[in-house]
Parts: sequence; structure tokens; C-alpha cells
Amino acid sequence: MKSILALVCGLLGVILSFFTTNVAFPIIALVLAVVGIVLGAMGRKEAKAAGTGTGLATAGFVLGIIGAVFAGIGVICAIACAAASSAVEDAVSGLDLSSILS
Repeated sequence: MKSILALVCGLLGVILSFFTTNVAFPIIALVLAVVGIVLGAMGRKEAKAAGTGTGLATAGFVLGIIGAVFAGIGVICAIACAAASSAVEDAVSGLDLSSILS
């Protein structure tokens, strides 16, 4: 069961990490990716102890790592875009555009 949850969380982490229109999506993706990593490690340990296959747990573990990296990059990009937008807005608000427009 943990292997399947690891796979689902890792996959959702990867998918949600690409939605950077809002800072909340990469943060949620980061949380899901970390949960995928933890559940993947636990699932691999349980599968080895039971003597069953570790494929799903390994896939969830790897997807969790990939999702965490992508989500981290997404969070950094979203914060950088918000800061740049604020800086441009401040710079433009101080300009006198009447001479340019007439």
C-alpha cells in the first residue's frame, strides 16, 4: 500500500511542480514529493522484508526526488517573478509618460 501511495504522491509532485502560476502549487508539489520519498523508502524496506518486488516503491521514490527538485526550482522561479514584477511596477510608476505619449 505504501508503494502505491509513494508512486501517486511522487507523480503528483512532478505534475504539480510545473504549475507555477501560483506559489501554492510548487509548495504543495514539494510536500507531496517529500511524502513520496518517505513512503517510497518505507515501501522498499517493507517489500524487501516481505520478499516481494520493490518496483512501485522505487518508482515512487525516484519520482519524489524528481518532483522535489522541480518543485524547488518552481518555488524559486515564482518568488523571483513576483519580486521582478514588483520591481518593474515600482519603476514604471515613477515615470512621466506624458511626453512620450503626446
